[in-house]
Amino acid sequence: MAGQATKQTGAGSGMTLEWVERFFKLSEWRTDIGTELLAGLTTFMVMAYIIFVNPTILTTTQPDQHLRPGITTATCLVAGLLCLFMGLYTNRALALAPGLGLNAIVAFQLVGAQKLTYQEAMGVIVAQGIVIFILVVTGLRKLVMDAIPVELKRAISVGIGFFILFIGLVQAGIVVVGQGTPLTMGKLVGWPLATAIIGLFVTAMLLARNVRGALLWGIIVATIIAVIANYANGGTLWLVDGKDTGIAKLPSKWIAAPDFSTVGHISFAFFSKLGVLTAVLVILSLFLSDFFDMVGTLIGVGGMAGYLDEKGDFPDVQKPLLVDSLAAVAGGLAGSSSATTYIESAAGVGIGGRTGLTAITTGVLFLLAMPFWPIIGVVPEQATAPALILVGFLMSGVLAPRTVVGEGGVERMAGGIDFNNLVMGLPALATILLIPLTYSITNGIGAGFLLYTFLRLVRGEWRRIHPALYVVALVFLIYFVREPLLGIHV
Repeated sequence: MAGQATKQTGAGSGMTLEWVERFFKLSEWRTDIGTELLAGLTTFMVMAYIIFVNPTILTTTQPDQHLRPGITTATCLVAGLLCLFMGLYTNRALALAPGLGLNAIVAFQLVGAQKLTYQEAMGVIVAQGIVIFILVVTGLRKLVMDAIPVELKRAISVGIGFFILFIGLVQAGIVVVGQGTPLTMGKLVGWPLATAIIGLFVTAMLLARNVRGALLWGIIVATIIAVIANYANGGTLWLVDGKDTGIAKLPSKWIAAPDFSTVGHISFAFFSKLGVLTAVLVILSLFLSDFFDMVGTLIGVGGMAGYLDEKGDFPDVQKPLLVDSLAAVAGGLAGSSSATTYIESAAGVGIGGRTGLTAITTGVLFLLAMPFWPIIGVVPEQATAPALILVGFLMSGVLAPRTVVGEGGVERMAGGIDFNNLVMGLPALATILLIPLTYSITNGIGAGFLLYTFLRLVRGEWRRIHPALYVVALVFLIYFVREPLLGIHV
């Protein structure tokens, strides 16, 4: 009987694995369960900083800090549920969480400058999410994506790669604000910087030797080094303003109860407080950032994962676009700020993640992190910086011709931008440079679109411009001139 039970258990396990294989089409994407789970864990490790960064930014302009536990829980909840939704609905290795940049607009502009309450600010987030959702279901968002020339799509991918790389350099302390120059090399002293440098060399070595999960192992090694160094120096290496942050130290408590106090607390009273015109412009500003950040991320991560076809289009893109639009609404309703697809998804893709199983793994870990968030706080940003730097390098590979494997195992060549062609090369260069240098995917994409449209027009090639790009270019023109000409800052 025992042998029979064992046999039945083994058969059940085999059937489960077979179902997972069929549902996620693992063999078609030339991946396996182990790779997908490891990719999801890696993506989570690289994204986990948002659990702490998001509440910090959102409470910066708050008179008291009672919202912090609720925002922390909401951040994990929104990221977890949306990653699960993305994985099950789209079968793509795309992870979501509350977006950086958008949370800064909430904190410093909506709450700080416009004097909205936190609940009213979340009402703005929900409103702009509804606008994006309408554009998705009507097909307008996909139309815009299809209208982007393939060279600009590749430039967006490279620009986002450079953005990730630049964030990593800043987090590591290798690049700092200069005196007399905008940026300069940081002082190569101190254990925090040493942690990043050692982590970078260890991770690069593991990648060079094709070690499975190199990015994740690099984060773990760097974190261990940080903890040892911190204790050896009396626990003073990661103090902020003389206060203990819990970074690079074993936590005093391992479990903290989730706090759902921000969920469902929103208000649309911002229309009466700001006035209809200002409120609409605020929604438009948030909408542009959210809309094109997602477009850029899909193109960037999609190109790296082999999701894009020979024209640079993302087949069946309507599904991830729909999930992302609902993410904005969900983030506002939960009180975590607008959620969006993360460029750090490229970390999991970088080690072989290709299917929704990667996103589901990341989502489960975010949900599990709700009560265990003190453990996540041990990892310093210097430990994740090497992964960002190397992921940025990997994403720049779309500039070189290479063989990519699409759905069904079909191989094809992709990559390259003709910089000898002014019409394509200059907009592409503007996109690549402005995304990291202005810390804004939207600014880079907008500059590229405007330059491309302008150069086509002056050469009399107006028929070669997709009609949707005329509308997009006009919107971006308004976006860029709204402050100097209209005196509107949102």
